[in-house]
Amino acid sequence: MRYIAVKVGDVLIGHGCPTVVQSMCNCDTDDIDAAVSQCRELYKAGARLVRLTTQGLREVESLSRIKRRLSDEGVDVPLVADVHFSSEVAIAAASVADKVRINPGNFAKDHDTAKAQFRRFLDECRKYGTAVRIGINHGSLGQRITELYGNTPKGMQEAMSEWVQMCIDEDFYNVVLSLKASNVPVMTQAYILLQQWMEERGTIFPLHLGVTEAGNGDMGRIKSAAGLATLLSRGIGDTVRVSLTEPPVNEILPARLIAEFFDTAQKPSDYQTGVRDGVPSFELRCSTHEEFIVKASCILGPMLVNKEIDDFDIRCIYGDKVADKSEIEQFKSDIMQATRRRISQCEYIACPSCGRTLYDIESTFNEVKRRTSHLRGLTIAVMGCIVNGPGEMADADYGYIGEGRGKVSIYRGREAVMRSVPQHEAIDILLRIIEEDSNKGVLPRHA
Repeated sequence: MRYIAVKVGDVLIGHGCPTVVQSMCNCDTDDIDAAVSQCRELYKAGARLVRLTTQGLREVESLSRIKRRLSDEGVDVPLVADVHFSSEVAIAAASVADKVRINPGNFAKDHDTAKAQFRRFLDECRKYGTAVRIGINHGSLGQRITELYGNTPKGMQEAMSEWVQMCIDEDFYNVVLSLKASNVPVMTQAYILLQQWMEERGTIFPLHLGVTEAGNGDMGRIKSAAGLATLLSRGIGDTVRVSLTEPPVNEILPARLIAEFFDTAQKPSDYQTGVRDGVPSFELRCSTHEEFIVKASCILGPMLVNKEIDDFDIRCIYGDKVADKSEIEQFKSDIMQATRRRISQCEYIACPSCGRTLYDIESTFNEVKRRTSHLRGLTIAVMGCIVNGPGEMADADYGYIGEGRGKVSIYRGREAVMRSVPQHEAIDILLRIIEEDSNKGVLPRHA
């Protein structure tokens, strides 16, 4: 078996290397001071890779300036260019970034043209020693794949496999792969299928893990930890991100907790204390509530996703405080929902924001949650921009998607029912559409 290790700057990603924690700036890449400040903050918090949105040639130049500024400060964090759709931008970014994240299927509508552009891109990356991340998400598989396999984990694996085989054929191995979804079982199954495909061919590329659009607060951390732990516990995964609709630096601690949990070879069985009233019983000692929900999710997430258990009893002591009953019950409800074992709440999909987002997504998302949390069984997406929004909210019943400065599109499923809605009216209109559908007896898919 051949295990590939990828060098990104001075960071090694791959078999036998420590799990690499990374994050992404949410500021405008052309705001050099803000981007440098965020990169510096993320690096000091423990991020070993930082990604920045790079939607055009102007942002490629900005990325170059950011890199020089950080280097002058002695901040040696590798920078990843996040490119969507434009192969020419990706090719230009290869001469600047330490790694370029792309979905080659988006390079052109014609598949043969996309493949030709992908070869050009690989040649440029080879020239500069630039690493590549091929990222394919659940909601962006394209018509060709969905007609063959549906919008499924198998479809995700097949979409990825073609590009990986091209890399092998082109003798280009400086590649990391990711297959993200907001649905934890879908995400974990896609990675497992890809790992099996690589093992059958005898070449194992490094995998970047993440539950995309995980949301915020406890649920965002629980959903991420449950998904990542299900894979890391199988030895699948080399670099991780916890995608939160919060300031980027908030992603680092939960990501580090997850990475360290598995890098130090701790196993879920270390915490099992027996069986109480016929269900597995666990006790944890943690420093904070955040540590409790992350570590408990690392223990229980794989068991729930793999359907090894249907119920559990858990207790936690952090500091001198014993977690009270309401905390335990809320955690239990959250992790059951996150692993899709029992739906008892409104489900949310929310992107972590980036330089393409032109509104305050954090406060908007919190307000949407406040006003819709009573809607049991619905899945509502709050997305930063039209680039990813309609595809990445594949599981949502309704969506609120940034369209431009001060404008929003409202979606029912994958259909835009209203466009160019003034932002100050958008939440009211979203709630009105949901209420009208309810009055008509239109049931949500997840109820």
